[in-house]
Amino acid sequence: MTKAAQARLTIKFLAVCLILTLGFSGLTRESVAAAASESAGPSKSSSKASANKAPASTAVNKKSQQAKSDQKSRKASSAKASAQASKASKSAKPRQSLVKRDPNNRMSAGTRYGLRSALTDVTLNSSAVLVVDQISGEVLLEKNPNSVLPIASITKLMTALVVAEAELPMDEQILITQEDADLEKYSKSRLKVGTQLTRAQVMHLALMSSENRAAHALGRTYPGGMPAFVEAMNIKAVQLGMKDSRFVEPTGLNAGNVSSPRDLVRLVEEAHQVSEIREFSTAKNLIVRVGGQSQQYMNSNALARGDRWELGLSKTGFIKEAGRCLVMQAEVEDRPVIMVMLDAQGKTQRLRDAERIRRWLIQQAENPKSNRAGDRAAPQARVLAPAISSAS
Repeated sequence: MTKAAQARLTIKFLAVCLILTLGFSGLTRESVAAAASESAGPSKSSSKASANKAPASTAVNKKSQQAKSDQKSRKASSAKASAQASKASKSAKPRQSLVKRDPNNRMSAGTRYGLRSALTDVTLNSSAVLVVDQISGEVLLEKNPNSVLPIASITKLMTALVVAEAELPMDEQILITQEDADLEKYSKSRLKVGTQLTRAQVMHLALMSSENRAAHALGRTYPGGMPAFVEAMNIKAVQLGMKDSRFVEPTGLNAGNVSSPRDLVRLVEEAHQVSEIREFSTAKNLIVRVGGQSQQYMNSNALARGDRWELGLSKTGFIKEAGRCLVMQAEVEDRPVIMVMLDAQGKTQRLRDAERIRRWLIQQAENPKSNRAGDRAAPQARVLAPAISSAS
């Protein structure tokens, strides 16, 4: 008997023994054959199983590693973005506003003092008003005439008056510098740094268009510089008997420039004596060369741009602390009068107040009998101090 035959007999014998041993296990012939096959080649079967399990295990490991890698990548990106945002936040400088804001001052001075509600013969929005006959000095209408309030760009009348009385050459060239632009409050300006104009043109823009850079340049180029100019403004105020007035700079942007309607009547009367101030403040427009181009500037007072009023002097003013201000010298029914209106609310209220006053003056002129004693429409006549002189 060959060895192969003996081996086959041995396998069959082992199979029969296995069937007998397992008996009731329910193994089929195929299971026995599989078991026998496994016994005959354990290494081969184990190798195949390992081969089948390996790819699945490798795939799982790869997915797990990929997930971990993605998670690390997301964490790294998030950390990088956070670091960049933190760095930008630290390096970014807070925007510095040129406007000095006072959180405790959210309204005009006149509103804080409750001046607007004062009763007058004419319903007026302005907190403080004074209307005077320019010839006689008679007070025609008043509302809180002695109240001391910020006057905004009405300041520029004093600025122009000081320049005019210094007799500086009006044809001298003045260069607008960065110093004229770096004002304590932001204000729009088309007068670019580097613009060169005559002193007359600069004064014209300051009075007519209330150009702040122009007004600052007038003070800066004054003999002795800005300190000497501000000192000259206050000396002139004392000379005019403006006891309630104080000036700290030439533009009116600083709320420290204060006065009263009674004082401003004196200032308007004095400024009205200067021909340049009369001409420049009431001009409708002016064209100048700025940055190599022609630019047109308009009068900041709409009444001066129209034809209904006969104005000999005009000046507007506005900052938050002062409200809307307006002073004028005007002819009403052939009567020269000076009007001062401080702290009106709203862009058009000072103009409406001026129109109300004008209509009231016309009514008074047409109905002189209404000036009888006891008639409420008739103002009590008061004459200002002798500082008010006759109009020229």
